[in-house]
Amino acid sequence: MKKLILIFGIVILLACNERVKSPDVQALVDQAIEVSGGENYASMKVSFTFREKRYTGENTARGKKYSRFFLEDSLEILDILEGGTFQRQLDGKPISVQDSMATKYANSINSVHYFVRLPYGLNDPAVQKRYLGAADIDGTAYHKIEVTFKEQGGGDDFEDIYVYWLNKETLKPDYLAYEFHINGGGMRFRKALNERYVEGIRFVDYENYKPRTPDANVYELDERFEEGTLELLSRIELEDIRVTPGNYN
Repeated sequence: MKKLILIFGIVILLACNERVKSPDVQALVDQAIEVSGGENYASMKVSFTFREKRYTGENTARGKKYSRFFLEDSLEILDILEGGTFQRQLDGKPISVQDSMATKYANSINSVHYFVRLPYGLNDPAVQKRYLGAADIDGTAYHKIEVTFKEQGGGDDFEDIYVYWLNKETLKPDYLAYEFHINGGGMRFRKALNERYVEGIRFVDYENYKPRTPDANVYELDERFEEGTLELLSRIELEDIRVTPGNYN
């Protein structure tokens, strides 16, 4: 009789463990990328206007090529980040830029393109992913995922921490939060809105929030959002989105 009880207890324990087993975080991210654009991210050239600057991103033989074009005091400025190398052109002619400023400009360009291409970047080689559990925001169920970066290949901001909320039904990232350390550091929480697909690629705008108090935890910003205790900083909106076949020459 004792053996039967022991066996029954083991069966129940195994069943409970099976129920609480975490989902495969890599599989979740792969599906999120697929429903948001999949291979179109790699094969298509994307351009858009953000805050009066024209951005373009594509893959070339040298790797990712990101650019930014804008006017300043009637001068045409073109910033190009390709294969990890930054170059600035003024009225079509390359100019010399101090290393510190080149790094600043390169990081700015990379940041804009990173958010626009999400969730595609979540499979970059330096990315480390961890499943944090289930969460509910505004009555919708989500998978909560942590993203951190290896120092090797993780860029200047490898110490930053990101949290993504993937909709359990659609697997799209409806919300994200991040903790950054440059310029004094801070945290942000973003809500995706105005979803649209252009040539098979998903684009969204964001409401951009920050905590009202310094004791916030990046992993709990969803709870503060639900409580209404985050401060709306800005809206991040993309205009004139164009998607065309990319260039691999």
